[in-house]
Amino acid sequence: MRSIVDFFASGPDATEIADPDRVSRLFGRYRRRTLVAITLGYGLLYTCRLGLGIIKKPVIDAGLFTPAQLGLIGSALFYAYAVGKLTNGFLADYVNAKRFFAFALLASALSNLAMASNTDVAIAMVLWGLNGWFQSFGAPVCVVSMTQWFSIRERGRVYGIWSTAHSIGEGLTFLVVSAAVAVFGWRIGFFGPGAVVLLVAVACYWAMQDRPQTLGLPSVNQWQKETQNAKGSGSAPQNILSLQLSILRLPAIWVLALASASIYVTRYAIDSWAVLYCQEVRGYSLTEAGTILMTGTLAGIAGAALFGFISDYLFQSRRPPVNLVYALIELTGLVVFFFAPNDKPVIFAGIMLYGFGTAGLVTSIGGLFGTDICPKRVAGAAMGIVGVFSYVGAAVQEYFSGQLIQGGITVVAGVRHYDFTNAIYFWICSSVVSMLLAASLWRAKVKE
Repeated sequence: MRSIVDFFASGPDATEIADPDRVSRLFGRYRRRTLVAITLGYGLLYTCRLGLGIIKKPVIDAGLFTPAQLGLIGSALFYAYAVGKLTNGFLADYVNAKRFFAFALLASALSNLAMASNTDVAIAMVLWGLNGWFQSFGAPVCVVSMTQWFSIRERGRVYGIWSTAHSIGEGLTFLVVSAAVAVFGWRIGFFGPGAVVLLVAVACYWAMQDRPQTLGLPSVNQWQKETQNAKGSGSAPQNILSLQLSILRLPAIWVLALASASIYVTRYAIDSWAVLYCQEVRGYSLTEAGTILMTGTLAGIAGAALFGFISDYLFQSRRPPVNLVYALIELTGLVVFFFAPNDKPVIFAGIMLYGFGTAGLVTSIGGLFGTDICPKRVAGAAMGIVGVFSYVGAAVQEYFSGQLIQGGITVVAGVRHYDFTNAIYFWICSSVVSMLLAASLWRAKVKE
C-alpha cells in the first residue's frame, strides 16, 4: 500500500534551475504538452462514459434492458462519480498529475471493454459504477494541473480551452460512436472507446509532468511575476488539509454546488436520453440523431472556449454576468429543441443554442467559478465539492428520467409509443433553478 501511495504522490521539489532562459523554454514546452494532453485526453475519456446513451434503443429493442433498468445502470456511474469526485478532488491536490490521470484513462477503458461483453443488469451496474469511480479521477487532476502550470490571469482562457474537452468527447460519441453502433451493433459502443482510450493513456503519461517545482522550476506565478504568493504549492500536507476544510465555510461554494447540480440534471439528460428522444419522438435514425447532437457539441466547443475569453476580457474575470447570458441562451435552445415544429434546420438551431449555452455554464458553474472563489492551492478540493453535487444531480436525473420515460410508454398493436412530456418539463425546470442560483452569486468575490 505504501508503494502505491508513493507512486501516485507528487514528488519532492528539485533544486531550482538557475538559467532563466532554460526555465522559460521548459515552461513553454511543458505548458503546451500539458494543455494538449488534458484537453484531448479528457475529451476522449468522455467517450468512455457516454456510450450508454447511444446504445439505449438497440438494447431496448433487443429486450436486453428496459428504460427504467438503463436509468439504474446510468445512475450507478453518476453516484460513484459523485463520491469519487469529492474524494479524488481532495486527493488531486497531493498527487502526481501525470500518473493519476494516466491511471484514470487506463481503468475506465478496461471497464468499457468489460461492459461490451455483459448483458446482466446487476453486473452492468457494478461495471458502470466502477467506470464512474475511475472517471472521477479525471477532472480534478486536470484542473489541479492547470493551476500548477498556468497563472491566475491565464486561468479563464486556459480553463475555457480545456472545457472544450467535454464537447469534443460528446461530439465524437454522438457522431463516430453512434455511426459505429448503427453498423456494428451495440457492443461497439463500449469496445471502441475502450480500445482507443487504452492508447490515449500511454500518450498522456508521456506528455504530462508533475508540478513545476519537481522539475527544478519555480511556481508559475513566480515565473510570470504575478503578485500572488505561490509558496503554498509546497505547503505541508496538514496546512493544505486545513485550507481545504476552510472552503466548507464559504456559503458561495454551497450555492454554486447546488447551481451546478441543477445544470447537470439537464446536461446529462440530453447526453443520456436525447438520442432516444430524436429516434422515438422526432423519427430520426440513430445516425441522424447522432449528427444532430454532434452539431450541438460543436457549438459547445465555441461556447466553452469563448466563455473564458469573454469573462476575462470583457468582465475582468467576473463570471456571474456571463453565466446569466449563457443560461438564457441554453434555455432558449431547450425550448426550440423540444417544442418547435419537426423541421430539421430548426432542430439544429435549437441544439446549437443549447450546446453553446450549456458548455459555457459547465465551464463556469461546474469548475472555473469555484476555483475563482477558493484558494488556488486547493483547486482540487473546490472541484470535488462542486463535483459531488453535480453528479448526484446527474444520478438523480438518470433515475427519475428513466422512470418518467418508462411511465410515458404505451404499447399499441405491439408497438411502443413514447411520451417525453414530463421528463422534458423536469429538465427545463432544472435549468431555470440553476440560472437563479447562479445569479444569486452576482457579488461573489474572486479569491486571490
